[in-house]
Amino acid sequence: MDNTIPELESIRRQLMSVERRKKAKMLVVDDEPDNLDLLYRTFRRDFNVLKAESGIQALEVLAAEGEVAVIISDQRMPEMKGTEFLSKTVPKFPDTVRIILTGFTDIEDLVDAINSGQVYKYITKPWDPNELKAVVQRAAETYEVLKQRTEELRRAQAQTALLSTIVHVAQSSERVEDCLEPIAKAFGENFAADGCILQLVEGDALSSTSGIYSADDAVVNWLAEDPLVKDAIANSQMQVSLNIPSDPALSAVEHYSNSGIQAHLVTAIAYRGKLLAVLSLQWKKPCQLREDEIKLIHLSAQQVALALTSTRTAA
Repeated sequence: MDNTIPELESIRRQLMSVERRKKAKMLVVDDEPDNLDLLYRTFRRDFNVLKAESGIQALEVLAAEGEVAVIISDQRMPEMKGTEFLSKTVPKFPDTVRIILTGFTDIEDLVDAINSGQVYKYITKPWDPNELKAVVQRAAETYEVLKQRTEELRRAQAQTALLSTIVHVAQSSERVEDCLEPIAKAFGENFAADGCILQLVEGDALSSTSGIYSADDAVVNWLAEDPLVKDAIANSQMQVSLNIPSDPALSAVEHYSNSGIQAHLVTAIAYRGKLLAVLSLQWKKPCQLREDEIKLIHLSAQQVALALTSTRTAA
């Protein structure tokens, strides 16, 4: 099985342009406005700093903004202590690193929170700005390590699940047509696509037979008119545009603007030099696929080729 991707260097350049590093997000929580402003000014250059004046408001901010790398929270706040607030963030954001600001008299209250892993470190008031910066820097590095490990585990599980699904569909389907929609669904869900189409090819043109997955709205099948699909069929190679609005060759293509698709990946499904189908993954925002995900799509496409071939042979 050929794991080389001839077009990888071109895709890699696209990935580098899309993956401009953004500031990590930090949430600071304190009921005293002066402290809140001081924390904001201390970290705004290095982080995208979100602010909240209470634990309740902080939970609302997290619900709206999603995961943050670091939370700094005062311990003594009305309505909800800092440790209580932080404990509520653990189930949804296990990788977030949590820091408590506290007076000396509160330290005993923090022992359980620290021992249970809910609090990474506590800083006593009044804090030393340099010490706090050093602690936050280590916390951000810890978050990156945790996220990397979590992502590696997720990728391994996703790869196993996707390849297993392809094999299962091939074994349980009596006709090639029965394979298409379940495989499209597996790819679409695995790569968080808004739409996915697996369409058979006859000769050098698309056939009318396809399987379609949609995350929400119905997907309009315009593949027969798509430049990337035409190139994929002509060259039997993966074609990718990760940011269509910035792509001069595609930004004016009508079906992209009509459908709201801003990223599109098309890969040829071929077995022993014979083109069988094309797989189209579509996103409604510029895509941030990693290189290992591109390689997984390439590998999985080869598995799909085997699955379609074996199903045709059995039929």
